[in-house]
Amino acid sequence: MLIIFYCVILSLLSSVRCVKVLTQKPSILPEEKGRSVTMDCNVEKDQGYYIRWYKQIPDSAPQFVLRYHHSKTDPDYYGDGFSSSRFTSKAQSNIDYQLIISNVDVSDSAVYYCQTWDSSVSENVFGQGTKLIVTDAAAAAPELNILRPSREELSSSKVSLLCLISHTSGAFADVRWLVNGNSVTEGVFTGSAERQPDKKFKMSSYLSIESSVWDKDTQLTCEVTAASKTSRKSIKKSDCSD
Repeated sequence: MLIIFYCVILSLLSSVRCVKVLTQKPSILPEEKGRSVTMDCNVEKDQGYYIRWYKQIPDSAPQFVLRYHHSKTDPDYYGDGFSSSRFTSKAQSNIDYQLIISNVDVSDSAVYYCQTWDSSVSENVFGQGTKLIVTDAAAAAPELNILRPSREELSSSKVSLLCLISHTSGAFADVRWLVNGNSVTEGVFTGSAERQPDKKFKMSSYLSIESSVWDKDTQLTCEVTAASKTSRKSIKKSDCSD
């Protein structure tokens, strides 16, 4: 039995694949519009391959930004919509890379991933991502509208409210629900932002509460912060006419 046990262990160990780790810093990068930002990507081991950077807006396909190798002076290839006028990459060593974006705009808000090829496992490997959030003091505050519970829900033990959020400048927004001024997280679900034809974003957030809370005429507030601007919208049962 001991021999069989060792054979199983050796078999499991032989099947373990050590994938090259890409470490990105910082995980969240807030910055004001017009500034320059730098995000880091450390490659665990150099196998001579290029580093590629990708931009991903929530609920959208990743966009290829650029390709760079530490032996080069500048990136040698850019994706559609990206150019050397604002995007570039540098290397502090053969394993320490940087993505640099100058004159950032709210539309640059996204998660940026570094990627390379790992020949030891024949796979593409990615970093965990850096979330860039660009704020704009001149941006308009998001517009909010709260939809009251449906008639069908009013006869059940729980009711839900929907906060419709529109005209946000960036893809990231901080959404909070407050019950009588106190922040709550239970029963809250917030969807991802969707980009509109006018390049603004919209999203929605739900709050599910006990019917008794609604019946007590409790003030319920949806609070949204996007691009440094905060909007609030409140509702309670007495505000709603039948």
